[in-house]
Amino acid sequence: MKSKKPIIFVMGVSGSGKSTIGKLLAEELNLSFYDGDDYHPEANVKKMAQGTPLDDNDRQGWLERLNLLAIENTATGAIIACSALKTKYRTILQKDIEKELCFVYLKGTFEEIMARLSERKNHFMPPELLQSQFNTLEVPENAITVSIMHTPQEIVSKIITAL
Repeated sequence: MKSKKPIIFVMGVSGSGKSTIGKLLAEELNLSFYDGDDYHPEANVKKMAQGTPLDDNDRQGWLERLNLLAIENTATGAIIACSALKTKYRTILQKDIEKELCFVYLKGTFEEIMARLSERKNHFMPPELLQSQFNTLEVPENAITVSIMHTPQEIVSKIITAL
């Protein structure tokens, strides 16, 4: 990566630990953390809360906004949690800053992640939508991939070593 301070997208399906790992990683690297969920338009949040998966049109503006957020942080670096499930979504996220960022993929099985989601309270993403996330997921080829079955601290340590 060209920049001294990286832009890192922590990606994976809902419940993989993007926010938890993103916050810990940001703390370790002394970078700002942004949760991509906070940038969803209200219509997207309502749609997901009703149990309806988002489609590519729903995600387009959201992904473009996260790309701008990444560009705005190229001088300072940032950690951004975002599902980034498809290759074309990751292409939008890295537009004009391909060399400045990397993706960290938090990998888990449907069963491992469903167990986590069933424990989670007060989140707009219902567990019923997990299958649609796995159906949409295109596993990234050029990402740091870490199993979610490690402790959060072990996951962060593995990411830092890979960086």
